Amino acid sequence: MTRVRLHPPVKSMSGKMGIYTYRMMYGKQTLMKTPDMSNVKWSKAQKANRERFREAIHYAKQAMADPKVRAHYEKARKKANRQPFRVAVSDFLAGKNLLEKKNQQ
Repeated sequence: MTRVRLHPPVKSMSGKMGIYTYRMMYGKQTLMKTPDMSNVKWSKAQKANRERFREAIHYAKQAMADPKVRAHYEKARKKANRQPFRVAVSDFLAGKNLLEKKNQQ
């Protein structure tokens, strides 16, 4: 794997550029060839998991838009030491849907 050493004005790079992907691994800048996933056949379980995660992201976006639910996640983030959006995603994946409870009341 190629190591990239950058001058101080550019401390790090991340993302895809052409056929290469730049990323940070273990505190070091790395460069790798982007894998070609165009011919991969995803299993039903993989597709179901991706759909479930898509729903979790959708839930978290809605939760962050609702002031009362966002306030709950702002408090929970301190306890979990994570971003509120990520706590909301975890809650949804664990079966906790605060927006559904709010709509029922």
